[in-house]
Amino acid sequence: MIHNKTSINRTTFACAFGTLFEWYDFIIFGTAASLVFGKLFFPALDPVAATLASLMAFSLGFIARPLGAIIFGHFGDRYGRKNTLMATMLLMGIATFCIGLLPTYNQIGIWAPIALVILRLLQGVAFGGEWGGASVVVLENAPKNLRGFYASFIQVGYPAGLLMASGAFFLVSLLPESQMLEWGWRIPFFMSLILVIIGHLVRKKISETQEFLDLQKNNQTSSFPLLEVLRNPRPLLIGVGLKITEVTWAYLLNIFVVIYAINHLSMAKSDVVGSLLIASALNLVAIPLFGYLSDIVGRRKIYIVGSIITLLMAWPVFALITAGYILPAMIMGMLLGNALMMAPLAAYLPEIFPANTRFTGASFGCQIAAALGGGVFPVLATWLASNFGLPAVCLLMIGLGIITLISAAMNAQTQKF
Repeated sequence: MIHNKTSINRTTFACAFGTLFEWYDFIIFGTAASLVFGKLFFPALDPVAATLASLMAFSLGFIARPLGAIIFGHFGDRYGRKNTLMATMLLMGIATFCIGLLPTYNQIGIWAPIALVILRLLQGVAFGGEWGGASVVVLENAPKNLRGFYASFIQVGYPAGLLMASGAFFLVSLLPESQMLEWGWRIPFFMSLILVIIGHLVRKKISETQEFLDLQKNNQTSSFPLLEVLRNPRPLLIGVGLKITEVTWAYLLNIFVVIYAINHLSMAKSDVVGSLLIASALNLVAIPLFGYLSDIVGRRKIYIVGSIITLLMAWPVFALITAGYILPAMIMGMLLGNALMMAPLAAYLPEIFPANTRFTGASFGCQIAAALGGGVFPVLATWLASNFGLPAVCLLMIGLGIITLISAAMNAQTQKF
């Protein structure tokens, strides 16, 4: 464990910056999928089908994330946290930069969307190992009484990456459409190279965690960490249950609510997206505060209270949306549905697993939940709303809140830290 405050801050910054960079890379694909990929990579389809095809390519990143958790989790638990984190960042940076270099369908035909899908899968694999590794490094270096606070900065990467990605595409969208489609869309992807260079420079200065070095010294590292995690699946299932509610709230607001408010409620796109960005900006402050709160009252209590709040707020949030009050709905959903439980998770989830399988267990549990919450449930919510109305979506979120409440109640780890 690092005892020097400067070293703790440096390690936290290095891990948090890398996570921000990976979120930026992961999110700009989704933005590009909505704005330009349909025209550039699927022009043979009609506009609606082309957009759906590009969004399906976006969703493939979620499918690949559990695979990345398995691959990088193995190396992180077997050979070390630091070098594995360097590898996830390098893979993400290369994949994202190469997307910016891709020829379009009009230039190389069917190979263009094939290459796009392959690179998206590589993005998902890289991201699958990033979150767990960064969380574990910070957790194993931070003082025990401030683990929640320091690890929460890993979670800040999501709203910060969202704001950066949105800002980058907002600037290039000011170009004339012809220039935007010809070369402007590539700029946010090229910016990834700058971020990966900075990330490499700051991450190479951090040290391997003492906890992992002790495992190596005592020959206690796991040869097959995934098998050990699966032999005792209780912590893994609890981890998925803890993550599932807050991650679904995040993607429901980012994907389902944005589409539903614009297409079905005829709200102005600027109002909807602006409300989402304001709520995300508030999360930049709320997440560290909630992380620190978990160090004071305990992470398990935060999760029990947070899951109960999501049960109670599901109906009011969607009622506000239906009534046209999109900003308060976004703020309530992002702060209470997402940030309250997202903040302590980077400490809480790794704490469930023993040190020799911590990277794998935390990564795999998180990414299974993310694949469901980001790849499946927004689509399910869209189908439910189309066939049964928003009350059905409320019931979905209430059901997930119950799962998280049960998971927190079943977690044997009841101490604060």
